[in-house]
Amino acid sequence: MATERERTTGQGGADDGAGRLLAEVRRLLAELHPGGAPAEVGLDADLERELGLDSLSRAELLLRLEDAFGVSLPESILATAETPRALLRAVRAATAPRPPDGSREVRSAAVGEAGIAPEAARTLQEVLDWHVLHHPGRIHVHLLGAGDTPEPITYGALRDGALAVAAGLADRGLQPGETVAIMLPTGRDYLLCFLGILYAGGIPVPIYPPTRPSQLEDHLQRHARILDNARTVALITVPEAKPLARLLQSRVGALRGILTPADLHGAAGAFGGLPARGRDTAFLQYTSGSTGQPKGVVLSHANLLANIRIMGRAVRADSSDVFVSWLPLYHDMGLIGAWLGSLYYAIPLVLMSPLAFLARPSRWLWAIHHHRGTLSAAPNFAFELCLIRIRGSGLEGLDLGSLRRVFNGAEPVSPQTLRRFSARFEPYGFRPEAMAPVYGLAEAAVGLAFPPLGRAPLIDRIRRDPFLRSGHALPLTEGDGHALEFVGSGQPLPGYGIRVVDEGGRELPERQQGRLEFRGPSATSGYFRNPEATRRLFDGEWLDSGDLAYLAEGEIYVTGRVKDVIIRGGRNIHPQELEAAVGELPGVRQGCVAVFGSPDPATGTERLVVMAETRETGPAAREALHARINGVAVDLLGIPPDETVLVPPRTVLKTSSGKIRRAASRELYEQGRSGRPPRAAWLQFARLALASLPPRWRRTRQASGRFAFAAWAHVIFWSLAIPVWLTVLLLPRMGWRWAVMRAGARLLLRLTGTPLRVDGAGSLDQGDQRVLVANHQSYLDGVVLVAALPRPVRFVAKAELRRKPIPRLFLQRIGVEFVERFDRRQGVADAERTIRSVRAGSALLSFPEGTFRSMAGLLPFRMGAFLAAAQAGVAVVPIAIRGTRSILRGRSHFPHRGTVSVRIGKPLDPAGTDWAAAVQLRNAARAWILDHAGEPDLGAGGAPNRM
Repeated sequence: MATERERTTGQGGADDGAGRLLAEVRRLLAELHPGGAPAEVGLDADLERELGLDSLSRAELLLRLEDAFGVSLPESILATAETPRALLRAVRAATAPRPPDGSREVRSAAVGEAGIAPEAARTLQEVLDWHVLHHPGRIHVHLLGAGDTPEPITYGALRDGALAVAAGLADRGLQPGETVAIMLPTGRDYLLCFLGILYAGGIPVPIYPPTRPSQLEDHLQRHARILDNARTVALITVPEAKPLARLLQSRVGALRGILTPADLHGAAGAFGGLPARGRDTAFLQYTSGSTGQPKGVVLSHANLLANIRIMGRAVRADSSDVFVSWLPLYHDMGLIGAWLGSLYYAIPLVLMSPLAFLARPSRWLWAIHHHRGTLSAAPNFAFELCLIRIRGSGLEGLDLGSLRRVFNGAEPVSPQTLRRFSARFEPYGFRPEAMAPVYGLAEAAVGLAFPPLGRAPLIDRIRRDPFLRSGHALPLTEGDGHALEFVGSGQPLPGYGIRVVDEGGRELPERQQGRLEFRGPSATSGYFRNPEATRRLFDGEWLDSGDLAYLAEGEIYVTGRVKDVIIRGGRNIHPQELEAAVGELPGVRQGCVAVFGSPDPATGTERLVVMAETRETGPAAREALHARINGVAVDLLGIPPDETVLVPPRTVLKTSSGKIRRAASRELYEQGRSGRPPRAAWLQFARLALASLPPRWRRTRQASGRFAFAAWAHVIFWSLAIPVWLTVLLLPRMGWRWAVMRAGARLLLRLTGTPLRVDGAGSLDQGDQRVLVANHQSYLDGVVLVAALPRPVRFVAKAELRRKPIPRLFLQRIGVEFVERFDRRQGVADAERTIRSVRAGSALLSFPEGTFRSMAGLLPFRMGAFLAAAQAGVAVVPIAIRGTRSILRGRSHFPHRGTVSVRIGKPLDPAGTDWAAAVQLRNAARAWILDHAGEPDLGAGGAPNRM
């Protein structure tokens, strides 16, 4: 019988592959952590927490296992396998040999024609609508899955699917301006859901999806803060995450539903989408959220389209290009730069998942070859992966000659990477001038500075000592071996400005490092619900990038970050939270931990380093401490540190006030002078469930309060409505009836605690002959107007109410004018009667929208009231009502607490008695109400001319 050790390591008896697999794991660990790899590696060791293998390291391990066993492993293993045992099961299940890295066949995705772009479009929806109008069958996306055959998505199919999602969201009560989070992997569903939210009038909030069950607790904990800050009302996610994601509902106050794409596609009925304006928010891009208050960059449609158009002109992009991308769609470089830019310019987009690239970087290059890609983009680490992971045998027949521009951005660009990549792939058709180091940030949408076309990367070699001492970037002289190198990011895009300033905001001369500030047409208006961060962002008309840089001969050289944010694999990592968590571990000196990023000279990527003081000296204790620190890092950040350095007391440098000096500690580390056990999935679920109990109780208490208020409001309403109805029927004079109605309306508002603010009532003091027009939000509008208006008016109501005896008796007694909406002949007769009523001296009040919806927004206006005013020669007084829709929405009998305001505009005199004068009155009144009602325009493009 095998011993426990033999069963664990797979070394007992016949070798079933476990020994070979563990040998590959040990070999990789020895390369990654020379002298610091775990002494024992078992089949059940956690790949991240115990062995310290992040996603990039696991991708390398997968390639080695495929070579060692002669099999092809599915890319999903990269995300799902958490132990060597899981990898062993995958190896045993895989029987097919590993296929070639890419198809040698060339099938260009280019269509051929150029110059297709919707220059007049103001929103992303208008961009897609324009393409559907002109070429619905044109392929927009070639979606690469596990096989070599791409799934085509046409513009027509994209819009049809997006409208189906929009219909599903509208059916579930999504209101214009509400936010919906998307937590989905790259694929068709992501594209449809993003656009579907926009068509439904919502605001998408992209967040990255969970990858492994072991990260579930931390993933939900971190995203709960973002979802709460964004006031997210719905989360669209994968089916597997749906049961666990429901726990978020108790922690995110606004969250009403957890949905999957299938839930939304099943909605019945056609939905044409809601109109939008250029200044409307297109989506929120969160740049942080794991520490402090999340920072969601507000980007409008105008911001996005301005940036896309300017970037496109800078690279001369058009519909004859082909863009190949694996970038995640939850990140601005992939979402805006790759997808939305391609959408605008009708560029075929060859799209693969990030996991496909990480598992086999060669798939990216072969996709460029196969589809004759002309444009692509990636962070610096991706180019390093191609250098490290792609063997020479995997490049035979590769042709990158079609690639005219590949953008390198989103993280620091390494001069060594640029040189090595060009040298390695130049024999395969890659031209050095195709590489474009660029600079941008979410606060500018995505792009801010590009190098000129046709120029190879510019690398500035400067003297190290003067730069480190004073920030002077002095050019290197002959014989000086202590050089620093920085890569040029080009010049600001047309219409943008960039400057470098000192701490006092004074602009610095060339070759002097300072803070980089920018301005331009795509600059954000600020961070969503984060006024303090927004205040810090702006310096007058300039925005603070948070980066350090210098200028030389018009070229921008980014040198670092003002704050100690670490960029790892394109992600921003803030060190404070990890330092605090590691400092709480037994064996670590609290307050004596430094977390920083350090460039890896071998790979050109930024490494995450944890330096922690400890008094532990025994090998076993230090090894256990390493594992606990890895565990904490994975729990907080989703990745382990690249290196954990355990140092003796008083090694981590601090300021006189006790603050960690991260830059100085990093220098100590670079000069060579210098986690918790994994939780079971059931325990994570239990912890989240327990943490959700207090918020659940608060929500239950709040719901009880809402029910109590609704019940009280109904009691008060019916207690007043019945006697008011009877009194109005009995009183002989109109003035008396109006006084009773007004007293009842005001008493209803007072007893339900509903404040009413009335502005501009003086506009009604200049005579009785007026046509009053108001927006229509709720059944409460009539009650509110009776309480707000200083004198009696005659309401215009739909003729259907005449067929209901109880309302009809009441409305007739208060002089309501009934107007037919559907019988055109009767409608004309009713309009003529209304005109006579106005000429006779009556003040009429009409709701020209004709109806109202639960959805916020101003509907098109009907012409009846304005035609009556023009032909009677009387003024129109616009009235804007706010708040009633929130208190009592359409098709709802559940009132809520709220406040109401009524703003009365100045009279608008008609310019004549004809139809044109009536149209002019309508347009002027509607524009005034739209400006003061605080709701979106649902009649964009012009209200229809109808009675």
